[in-house]
Amino acid sequence: MRNPEKSALRKQFRRARAQMSADERNAATETINRLLKPYIKKGRKIGVYWPMGKELRLDGFVRAAQKRGAKLYLPYIEPNTRRMWFTPYPADGAKQERKRGRAKLHVPQFTGKKIRVHQLSLLLVPIVGIDKRGYRLGQAGGYYDATLSAMKYRLQTQTLGVGFGCQLTDTLPREPHDLPLDGFVSESGVLVFKHH
Repeated sequence: MRNPEKSALRKQFRRARAQMSADERNAATETINRLLKPYIKKGRKIGVYWPMGKELRLDGFVRAAQKRGAKLYLPYIEPNTRRMWFTPYPADGAKQERKRGRAKLHVPQFTGKKIRVHQLSLLLVPIVGIDKRGYRLGQAGGYYDATLSAMKYRLQTQTLGVGFGCQLTDTLPREPHDLPLDGFVSESGVLVFKHH
């Protein structure tokens, strides 16, 4: 069941993101991609995402990571479940297996050797909103929540939310299954969350 408070917050964050001018968005995107580059290490397994709608694009980070020899992975949703695996980032011209998503927001799914989230060194997580404790508001599919909470005792993966400064708020409603991210990267800089 959808939480009405979270639904209203999603609309508010999406509206704020949509109100950014093209110049603001481009400048912020460039800054965020630059701030992410220190996380790239040769051979490091990094989970990225395929942007939906107005989500932050990671093109600059992806190009730099590929050039430096990092291994990039995209989420792969197991059909009819909320289980998320990660498959190697496709080579240029790769053929997608299928699309996942609703309405006009389709996320391509690629095949390849699947790994679990705990096998990644770093996971970049798209956000609709995030609070100053690291709790994230996503698209409402529950895929990241289900994946991270299922692996919470095995998870050594660093989790960074990525998005624009207008998506940060003081506090968000949370549920027992919600896990905070380790940090948030926006055009304003890198926020690191301390968890006990």
